[in-house]
Amino acid sequence: MLRISLAAIAIYCSTLLGFSQTLSDSSSYKNRKLKVDEVNFVSSYYKQDGNNSAVTGGIGSERLTDFATTIDVVLSRYDFRQRKHTMTGEVGVDVYTSASSDMIDPSTISSASSKDVRVYPSITYAITNEAKRSTVSVNGSVSAEYDYLSTGVGVGWSKFSKDGNRQFAARGQLFLDTWSVILPIELRSSEHNGKEPRNSYSASFSLSQVINKRLQVIMLLDGAFQEGQLATLYHRTYFNDGTLKVEKLPDTRLKLPIGVRLNYFLADRYILRAYYRFYQDNWGMAAHTAELELPVKVTPFFSVSPFYRYYQQSSVKYFRQYQQHTEDQEFYTSDYDLSKLHSNLMGMGIRYAPPGGVMGFSRLNALELRYGHYQRSTGLNANIVTLLAKFK
Repeated sequence: MLRISLAAIAIYCSTLLGFSQTLSDSSSYKNRKLKVDEVNFVSSYYKQDGNNSAVTGGIGSERLTDFATTIDVVLSRYDFRQRKHTMTGEVGVDVYTSASSDMIDPSTISSASSKDVRVYPSITYAITNEAKRSTVSVNGSVSAEYDYLSTGVGVGWSKFSKDGNRQFAARGQLFLDTWSVILPIELRSSEHNGKEPRNSYSASFSLSQVINKRLQVIMLLDGAFQEGQLATLYHRTYFNDGTLKVEKLPDTRLKLPIGVRLNYFLADRYILRAYYRFYQDNWGMAAHTAELELPVKVTPFFSVSPFYRYYQQSSVKYFRQYQQHTEDQEFYTSDYDLSKLHSNLMGMGIRYAPPGGVMGFSRLNALELRYGHYQRSTGLNANIVTLLAKFK
């Protein structure tokens, strides 16, 4: 079952920054009162279908719809040392329906996970020392739905070079998650209940360098380690002798992605954005992602952004198709998200940001609408429409 989070949608809308201008305050006076810098509203509708549901052992409907909305508010002020304090508060809500989750207990009219609501508030506090060209930040988050609770904390640090052409950033994140044990109806027993933990630790580093007036390069390095209940206990696995068990995976996983992003200004009206990432983990999966986007400024205030992303991955060593597992295997899954596959995502973004505000509303700084179509070699297809409104 493929799920798209609001964090991914926020990145998906990132071309909002494509033709923005940086404004600097040249006055010596800094307002020490807390003020609202901006408010961002993002709403999306996602729909997918396929025939490889992990809930039913790698076969069955993957129909899913997700309506997601997030609102963030950015507040700032300067202290007596002329440091900028920025606080960003965000609240997101996902409402989804899933045909595959409804098969956890097909004897019911609708099982508890067939439709659900996920709520995920977060807050980030950052202090920027403009004299030292550095920023430190802390953040906290919570995500909750019917069978899952996640709490997260993180810290970050970044620093610009003297000429402003280079930036280094580092970030650490910890998530402490708890799963409620939900098994397929036919595999439930009195000893299978309660909750299972899963902890995730990650560190990310980036180095951004302006090569010349037209070219910017960003190097990205991430690392993540997970421990605890990494298998989804309501995913069925069917063996070649007809037996049935719940998915079983190792209780640790190490992930190491590395990537590079290029932004090249072809001319006043065109920007070429290119991205590549290589991923490797200790479950045997290796993956490549390549993405191109070409924002085009049709008028000074209106732009379009066609984009394309290609992705391919190898299978984890524990994956087998329906009824292909053997009893001598220690770990096993029929989740096609962990299978060998390739995918294509293509679409278009449209952005309108007139200087006097959208439709005469001076505070409505920009509107952006994006559409993407996703195709996967396993047969899964999806469409997503995203609306972003920015108020300043």
